[in-house]
Amino acid sequence: MTDIQVRRAKPDDAEALVRLRGLMLAAMGADIGGPDAPWREVARQWFAGQLASPETFAAYVVDDPAVGVVAGAAGNVYVHPPGPKDITTLRGHLYNVSTEPDFRRRGLARACVVALMDWFRDETAVGQIELHATPDGIDLYRALGFIEASHPTLRLHLA
Repeated sequence: MTDIQVRRAKPDDAEALVRLRGLMLAAMGADIGGPDAPWREVARQWFAGQLASPETFAAYVVDDPAVGVVAGAAGNVYVHPPGPKDITTLRGHLYNVSTEPDFRRRGLARACVVALMDWFRDETAVGQIELHATPDGIDLYRALGFIEASHPTLRLHLA
């Protein structure tokens, strides 16, 4: 695989996006369960639904002729109140960046992220893009111009 060809994901790529999400979550230390773990079907349905909303969601993937989808990145547009440093009312969230282990260190994830950033820039009205980086991915995001926020992210799980 020398020439990286990125394409926009289609509805039938939902299963591949779930598989890549599982790889990413496992790399982050999450127990993802087996192939029949309940979250996988919920995620497949979610991705299929999101892929049907091309104005607010996009995923870009790279295929290997023998394996199928081997890398991807996804993102969505969400409403956010304006502020003094960003008067736009839309933000982008970049996530689900993952590459099959045998295909890493070839620039595939970078190519998918760049395609997604181009979508945000050219086809949406987002004022800024946010993401949560893993230690393995932070250098990629910094190289693409992302900076650390001055305030940490906190979470409260309600379910």
